[in-house]
Amino acid sequence: MEIYIKLFEVLFPVFFIVSIGYFLGKKNPNLDTSFITNYSANFGTPALIIFAVMTSGLSYAMFADFFVYWLIAMFFFALVGILFLVLMKKDYLRELPPFILPNTGNMGIPICLFAYGTSGMGIAAAISAVIVLLHFTLNVFLASRKFDILVIIKSPSFYAILVTVIFLYFELEMPTFVINTVMLLGYAMIVMILMSLGIALTQLKVFSLKNSIISSVGRVIAGPIIGYLIIKTFNLTGYAAGALLIQSSMPSAILTYLIASMYSPKEIIDNIASTVVVSTLMSIVTVPVIVFISLKYFS
Repeated sequence: MEIYIKLFEVLFPVFFIVSIGYFLGKKNPNLDTSFITNYSANFGTPALIIFAVMTSGLSYAMFADFFVYWLIAMFFFALVGILFLVLMKKDYLRELPPFILPNTGNMGIPICLFAYGTSGMGIAAAISAVIVLLHFTLNVFLASRKFDILVIIKSPSFYAILVTVIFLYFELEMPTFVINTVMLLGYAMIVMILMSLGIALTQLKVFSLKNSIISSVGRVIAGPIIGYLIIKTFNLTGYAAGALLIQSSMPSAILTYLIASMYSPKEIIDNIASTVVVSTLMSIVTVPVIVFISLKYFS
């Protein structure tokens, strides 16, 4: 019974806040969330990465290990995604991001925090650092078919990751006033982005339900299977294994849709939007199952 109470305590806050956003979106169909997107990109995400890593007790070696583990996992996410997209006769480059870039930040980090405390949050943040970098490199490249170094240089998250790595490598302690500031900025972003996810579910449309379901299976079903194989391959245990498994089960990141909307043709944008919506809806069922497994076997 205790594990079910823990499961409820972990998941209820996240899905409740998403449902608030859904309610607001239904009540105000033209609700503009551009402020939330700008805040997240410029302040919230960089702050959350710094806070989550620097307060978790994560070492440089552990940060680097999980950075590599996740890159390996993403290679196999990509193989699965390409296979699915080829079989569906879709653009296997431009439509690949929803398979390989899950919502590890706004959903994954708070779930890992509630499940495993600050230690789990640190692992989740290390994984999210990889995702953030790839959003502004690989995601942009796949959507636009060209590499733009300026996108990285202009990204505050890149500098947040760089500063975090430097502090970890030299075992420096970040000033308390900085920690307190990034804590507020990061936690504020989690709430706003979870609500914006709920709002997005009322605004984005599903254009091909069959293909969207197939693509979503590739994300929320194949994802944790690959995550489990990574855990077994590298003999991971405890909160580290649990956090990686949870992160691998997250639905497609909404940022894949936002970047596609800036660079890709309308058909691609519609397909990615559909996958984001359907995978998020499927995660209402799949994420609780994965979190339950994580709490039961990796605690």
